[in-house]
Amino acid sequence: MSCWQTVQDYALRSIGFGERLLPKTEITLCEQVTLIGSGLMWNVYFAVLALFFGFFLACALALGKNADNKWLCKPSQWFIFLFRGSPLFVQFFFAYFAFLSLKKLGLVTWLTSAQAGALLVLIFNTAAYSAEIFYGALQALPKGEMEAADAYGFSGWKKFRRIVWPAMLRLAWPGYTNEAIFLFHATALVFFSGFPAWQQRGDALYYANYFADKTFNPFVPYPILALYFILLTLVIIGVFGLINRRLNRHLPNAQRPSIKVRPNLIR
Repeated sequence: MSCWQTVQDYALRSIGFGERLLPKTEITLCEQVTLIGSGLMWNVYFAVLALFFGFFLACALALGKNADNKWLCKPSQWFIFLFRGSPLFVQFFFAYFAFLSLKKLGLVTWLTSAQAGALLVLIFNTAAYSAEIFYGALQALPKGEMEAADAYGFSGWKKFRRIVWPAMLRLAWPGYTNEAIFLFHATALVFFSGFPAWQQRGDALYYANYFADKTFNPFVPYPILALYFILLTLVIIGVFGLINRRLNRHLPNAQRPSIKVRPNLIR
């Protein structure tokens, strides 16, 4: 089988298109690269949706924590503390068994889906960490800008939309970029979390582990997996860097904050 034929057979296998059976003997490098890349689509799926929904939830939590009303402040503080204080790995297992119990009770909802359950955990986890980043940005808002907004008669929603929101994003964006990178890396934990791969349609780590077991050589599939993650990390840095430039377009080039990647070694 040619490499091009392998790509046609397995490139979209992780989402249900192409060859159903995985290669078991005489596994080639092309098959490993293609299938691990196919599984990476699930990692991208988890990362993109978790970032999208987690961003808005994080903003709401940050504003709630910053509010003077205790009915907004306390729930936000406890939510952030709960998901920042417990390991992501434990959250995956807790959610898995919770959703499994719902299914046994006959409460069949979208929450019992393996993909939806893992996604929900990632949304809540990244929202908690991102909310703390945004809250820190709210606390660091320049007083001069707030006083100038008051002097111009800005208040309520207009002040938030024109002054507070853009300033918060500018201050928080470098830190939020690192959270986005970590979230993408954390999608690999879905493989270990207990959420099963349906019909052998797993994420990138699922296929890398499969090939390591079949070939008894982990030094080929895992470096391929690492290379895919590195390349997509560069894409994240590039995209978030463009957004960062957009947020700081009014500043001189010398004063624009640059994005620095600081991997979270311990979460």
